[in-house]
Amino acid sequence: MFQGHKQRAVLILTAVDSIVAAAAFEFAYRTRTALPMSEFFLGSTAKTVVFVAALVAVVGAGRGTGIYSRLIGASQPRALVDTLRQTAAAAPALLAFLYLLNFDVPVSRLFLALFFGYLAALQVMQRALVGRFQGVLRRAIGTETSVVLVGDSEKAVDMARELELSGQLGIRLLAIIDCGTGMGREARLGRTLPIRQLDDLPGLLTDQAVDEVVFVVSGEQLQQLRSAFALCDNHGVKTRVRADFFPHVHSRVDFDRFGDWPLLTFSIAPADEFRLMLKRGFDAAFAALGLVGLCLPMLLVALLVKATSNGPVLFKQRRCGLNGRLFDCYKFRSMVEDAEAKRAEVEHLNEKDGPAFKIRDDPRLTPVGRFLRRFSVDEWPQFWNVLRGEMSFVGPRPATPSEVEQYETWQRRRLRMRPGLTCLWAVRGRDRLEFDDWMQMDLEYIDNWSLSLDLKILVRSVPAVLAGRGAY
Repeated sequence: MFQGHKQRAVLILTAVDSIVAAAAFEFAYRTRTALPMSEFFLGSTAKTVVFVAALVAVVGAGRGTGIYSRLIGASQPRALVDTLRQTAAAAPALLAFLYLLNFDVPVSRLFLALFFGYLAALQVMQRALVGRFQGVLRRAIGTETSVVLVGDSEKAVDMARELELSGQLGIRLLAIIDCGTGMGREARLGRTLPIRQLDDLPGLLTDQAVDEVVFVVSGEQLQQLRSAFALCDNHGVKTRVRADFFPHVHSRVDFDRFGDWPLLTFSIAPADEFRLMLKRGFDAAFAALGLVGLCLPMLLVALLVKATSNGPVLFKQRRCGLNGRLFDCYKFRSMVEDAEAKRAEVEHLNEKDGPAFKIRDDPRLTPVGRFLRRFSVDEWPQFWNVLRGEMSFVGPRPATPSEVEQYETWQRRRLRMRPGLTCLWAVRGRDRLEFDDWMQMDLEYIDNWSLSLDLKILVRSVPAVLAGRGAY
């Protein structure tokens, strides 16, 4: 479906869930206050705060897990399963918030149990009626959108089927126009729709309420259809072009302008500037807090490194950052002073394939350095790299220029995201994984990046680091 329709549908689903959560909250509150229990229950101020927190937890769980997007057009069993997943995710989120808030008046555990019980029941009822709800949803997101599809291949028929399936959201396929090669007389979709000719387009735009025209044609045909595009412009009709004829297999496509020049933008990396700014703001704020909070521990580590081996406290190494930009990456020194010069002596001990160089019991490690490596204490100075914007808390680990020189072409795509302190493979096995597994997981992270994914990786990184699992 069109993204505009999908976004409006998600907003409606969010609003409906807010209403359901509010009803569940009120039912639970009234049930709890009606019970003959002596202890004092929530006052008006506390009730308001808990109510707002409950709404945020429920809606946040729905949006954070992507349930609202999946719900549109989902089968009823899938919708019901996602409903229970949303409730299960909202419960710990609300409990964590209440714990951090530290109310003077404790929130009744019975009340919380009632709230989540009512919430699950009401949401299941709502989602069970999703078929009837779709009509209400379609009317809520606006009037019906009438679409004319122009094409000349099987791709056009496939697109027509997709449009037919989006009828629940108010997208109505008005006509299919064959612009050249002959698709036959009719298309068998959910209904049988006659296929018309390009000469019929002016009459359709004049005689019927056409909201949009979608062109599913090859790149070579675009020039031949200039008069059709001009006709749509003169009528003020929105036009769309299916742009799958460009050789960008994984890229997202956006339209932009530079001055008066229109540009199609293909991006393989995340391009949502607002969410990337939020990520950068989080990085800068928590890196600053981390440097302040770890000031004394880092001083003790520095003294320990200095007292137990010769050489500088910090180890500085050139690494490749966002899009290959070089920067100095800082770590507490965990090896002997001349470790780089001795690398040739231990090359035969390398346990990794590809450009990676890892040795489980590297003889160049100092006794203190072995401990620092195992629990990632040696990487604390990289908070400074995060503060400077050279790194992020979550992202592919920064590679050395010599490693990048050995990358295969497909592996260079991992440079399109700011490198991080932790990453996807760091919580799935760390150094026990093979080099290609690292690369595949880094690309998986880039392709599926979201703020919620960053949060999941950070949460899972804490026990992995504390346990020292898989690091060497």
